[in-house]
Amino acid sequence: MLIAGTQSGCGKTTITLAWMQHLRREGMTVAPFKAGPDFLDPMWHEVACGRTCYNLDSRMMGADHCRALYAQQAAEADVALIEGAMGLFDGASGVGGAGSAAHLARLLDEPVLLVVDAKGMSGSLVALVEGFVARAADMGVTVAGVVANRVGSDHHATLLRELLATHQLPPLVAWMMKEAPRLAERHLGLVMPSAEGLPDFSRCFRVEQEITAPTTQTQAAIGAPMDGGGLLDGVTVAVAKDAAFCFIYAANVAWLRAAGASLLFFSPLAGEPVPDGADALWLPGGYPELHGDALSQSPSWASVRRMIADGKPALAECGGMMVLGTSITTKEGRFPMAGVLPCDFVMQDKLAGLGYREAQSGARGHEFHHSLRHDPPAPPRAAFELARGDGGIRHRNLRASYVHWYFPSEPEAVASWFSASSG
Repeated sequence: MLIAGTQSGCGKTTITLAWMQHLRREGMTVAPFKAGPDFLDPMWHEVACGRTCYNLDSRMMGADHCRALYAQQAAEADVALIEGAMGLFDGASGVGGAGSAAHLARLLDEPVLLVVDAKGMSGSLVALVEGFVARAADMGVTVAGVVANRVGSDHHATLLRELLATHQLPPLVAWMMKEAPRLAERHLGLVMPSAEGLPDFSRCFRVEQEITAPTTQTQAAIGAPMDGGGLLDGVTVAVAKDAAFCFIYAANVAWLRAAGASLLFFSPLAGEPVPDGADALWLPGGYPELHGDALSQSPSWASVRRMIADGKPALAECGGMMVLGTSITTKEGRFPMAGVLPCDFVMQDKLAGLGYREAQSGARGHEFHHSLRHDPPAPPRAAFELARGDGGIRHRNLRASYVHWYFPSEPEAVASWFSASSG
């Protein structure tokens, strides 16, 4: 089932994590999914489920790939849970268009549980749910139940339950008390899971009615979602991965391996060099701005500079591009970085870029960042030709931009980024 909300901030992630805990206590294996181009919620899903969380995004990934990936992962679990993005009908454009949770629910033929922030609400719940149910039905999507968040008391829950029943609306299937633990947030979303792990929501979460749906048989015929076709046979890719470089779609790692690549992970935060034998380099995004001091002193950059100077293929995404610049400036100060690119990056409190991006090659991705890039007077050579957005920087055989690419969206183009000769 897909857990969607009326809007961002209504409690989708908390409810989703609570439901995952509930199902695992019942002895079930849960396959977690996150709608949209999100990196932080999947980290929490993985803690709750003990399994890799995959993104599903009909705008960035396409309908067939979403169905195939969902079918593959859901087949290996008792229950599949998808957390929506923003509000149920919020997507790239329009009402319930591509990229929205509603569009995804229709593609996968799965029921929706609607999360409503019920604090200070009684009769208005009826009008709100009526509107969502009617619009969903127009799209061929079923709202199977309502989950009320921030409920004031048992009496409040009873009132909401009776109102929904009186007006023949989907039932109240679960509710969360207003005293429930809350996950801390920072820019770009939730904080990452810490050593303390996931809060226990059980004392504040009540499940009144389990929702089940028949397995959709048509999805199994779509085909394998990660068909790499041997495009990277024999290529060894070094991948930066630690608390500063953690914005990695699980499907990208799976696709690289399916394409025949061998992956070697290293940590710039720990000062590890690019592993010996690497043919290509991938610097994903993350939170380098939170680790400015450690990264400014990292011995890793010598091997990174050498690899790029030698013309080895390299891809740097968002935070991965930032560490290749001259410096990153935050409220804590200015931190020197690798110095591969002649530009500086400055953090600001508001968004500097947000939206889906598509390269002329057909590769698709998404950007979401608070930093600004300050280039030298001479405009840099663009790394990508984009229909919309900044094309980044091409330096020797390095392609750097703010875009987090979804590798399976255009396999041949992405393979060329990790195997092409210097240009």
